[in-house]
Amino acid sequence: MSARTWKNLLADQMPEGWAHEIDQFEAQMELKKLGKLEDKIFAETRLRRGAYGQRYDNGQRHDGVDTRQLAFPGDHTKGPETVWDAPGMHRIKIPYGGMSNEQMNVLADLADDYSDGILHITTRQDIQLHFVHIEDTPDLMRRLAAVGITTREACGNSVRNITGCPLAGVCRDEAFDISPYAKALMHFFLGHPDVQDFGRKFKPAFSGCAQHACGLTNMHDLGLIAKIKDVDGKPTRGFAMYIGGGLGAVPHEAKLLFDFVTEEELLPVSQCVARVYTRLGEKRNRNRARIKFLVAKLGIDEYRRLVEEERKVVPHDDRWTAYLKELPHYEDSPLKDAVQLSAGAKPDGFEDWVRTNVYKQRQSGYVVVTINLPLGDATSDQFRKLADVAAEYVGDSVRTTVEQNLVLRWVSEADLPSLYLRLKDIHLATPGAGTIVDITACPGTDTCKLGIAASRGVAGELRSHLTAKRDTLPDSVKGLKIKASGCFNSCGQHHLSDLGFYGNSRKVGNYAVPHFQVVLGGQWEENGGAYGMMMGAVPSKRIPELVDSLTDTFVQQREGDESFRQWIARLGKKEVRELLKPFMTVPSYGEDPSFYTDWGDAREFTLGDMGVGECAGEVVSMFSMEISKAESEAFDAQVAFDDEDYAGADALAYKGMVLAAQALVRTQFWDISNDADQIVDEFRKRFFDTELFYDRYAKGKFAQYLFDRHERDDVEVERDTARSTIEETNLFIEATHACEARLTASTAEVLK
Repeated sequence: MSARTWKNLLADQMPEGWAHEIDQFEAQMELKKLGKLEDKIFAETRLRRGAYGQRYDNGQRHDGVDTRQLAFPGDHTKGPETVWDAPGMHRIKIPYGGMSNEQMNVLADLADDYSDGILHITTRQDIQLHFVHIEDTPDLMRRLAAVGITTREACGNSVRNITGCPLAGVCRDEAFDISPYAKALMHFFLGHPDVQDFGRKFKPAFSGCAQHACGLTNMHDLGLIAKIKDVDGKPTRGFAMYIGGGLGAVPHEAKLLFDFVTEEELLPVSQCVARVYTRLGEKRNRNRARIKFLVAKLGIDEYRRLVEEERKVVPHDDRWTAYLKELPHYEDSPLKDAVQLSAGAKPDGFEDWVRTNVYKQRQSGYVVVTINLPLGDATSDQFRKLADVAAEYVGDSVRTTVEQNLVLRWVSEADLPSLYLRLKDIHLATPGAGTIVDITACPGTDTCKLGIAASRGVAGELRSHLTAKRDTLPDSVKGLKIKASGCFNSCGQHHLSDLGFYGNSRKVGNYAVPHFQVVLGGQWEENGGAYGMMMGAVPSKRIPELVDSLTDTFVQQREGDESFRQWIARLGKKEVRELLKPFMTVPSYGEDPSFYTDWGDAREFTLGDMGVGECAGEVVSMFSMEISKAESEAFDAQVAFDDEDYAGADALAYKGMVLAAQALVRTQFWDISNDADQIVDEFRKRFFDTELFYDRYAKGKFAQYLFDRHERDDVEVERDTARSTIEETNLFIEATHACEARLTASTAEVLK
């Protein structure tokens, strides 16, 4: 069916404004094809409609499908020249994760018609389709709009999907149901003129309570936690408002902006937060453009003052309170009456599934069932059949989760056995939801252009490995969280897990070897209450045995009810590093070539064509010795941080950055002195100005970490400052490794 036919067929079913926006996007596509629209303008346009480019040269997906065949039915040897030459990824916003049966069926149809038949659930409750051709996107958008779903501002420098606790309304510990408030803020911000000129993206999240992790407000640009407060003798609904959280390359914990914002003030105060960010946020340097950097620069007290001043002058908007009239009519009700689960024989595997995948609602006789999706994926057939199951048991009470799963809410307890069998028939009754086998992973090298190592590959391997021994694992291990990202950007939320991993690489001889940086001791509870710290890089192929060793040692050394995070803190960085050391070595290529491939990809590992340059081959081993000094300083900085010596930690981390720069400079200029000014100057001239330090995606931003810290000498060092410097140092060192590897590979190619 042509796009024009869909346009005519669905004309009366789409919201008028949404239909017009899709028409505009289609017109911009035509202008781009005619060469009448600049690339950078169209890039931002399509991103704001949810259309991303994606990786095409990654070989095989984790399930063995040849992704190059999906992307290029003909010649697999060349890359795309324009966005029209290869399919990409399309992100679909699912506010607070809520979907109806009709929407699920349409999503399944779109996966079949335009994608590869796979629906991927993200860590922000979106749904992504991969291998979608740009020509199909207006068609796709219209079919979504007809059932109340938009892709507008799913990507780009805009307000992204508003996430919310999937248990909202049924949670036993919540203050109240945040769902209608999340919906109101989503519609208020969508296309709002005050949120169109951000320097970077802006991610809001709602949580019904402070103690659990369902909303992860601590890692968001705008975090809202439901509260009820006595005001003038009346219980009043409102929210604790946090701003400036974020993971990414350098994680920041959100700061409390206001202890209590009433429901009447929720929208206007959120608008004022955005207006201050729009006005004062960084625009030129994207690496410092998130609101977390503005909050760190101004301080939370000054940001609060600016928001309060903005609130006095922001023009009145009737929508601020119009949604409150709808709150009494908001209803999330059961499809069936509550009936207790009867005694008697149950299907095989039922009890195991109930233990991990079923949560008792606060409403007696009802439960929430979690559909545990490996790697967040479901086939279109599964999605369609699940919509049928939901229609029979719970109606439209289906939501996605931040752990890449689905939940069915308002399940009558008596229906659990039959529901289990129905789910089992479509291979969606896997137990272990919320346990160590329920591993979160970003797309990594499967489809992401930024992916360095196969996060989905290692997650899939760990899932299989741990599932095989799940019945023998102690409860203290079963409850641990594992999360993996393909690069430092933390799309897999590795900072918030007990055991986190993000992809990087190391050079061994003339070969690049896939590694994962190990991040330990993050806190999932309390809305992502604390972030783990980097402990060292381990070869990808050794991650499963490292996980076994760490969990076994934890069980042996655990004191009382000590958590994994508390155990890591008690041991300290030096002792934890000793636990990692046996797994950090790489056998030679001749001894074991498997170390030189990544999980799910039989090809020899490579970072790809990410730069050009040259350096002397004989100094590679010297670089390895020199860079180890930088890594030692960075590690000592983490130890000092643990000892609450924040000024010392900052100074050690800075020294590590300077030593890493010196190591790289010495590949060209051995007689460089130990003077920091000269090192930074030579690094800038030889590697930054020449763009040798650039890769295709970071584009030199890690060098800016060195320059910024080198110029800073009069700032009082606090905890957050020291932590940021440590994170930036580790990223700078990783970038130095990658630069040296690219230059060595380029030299080797020239010498062939």
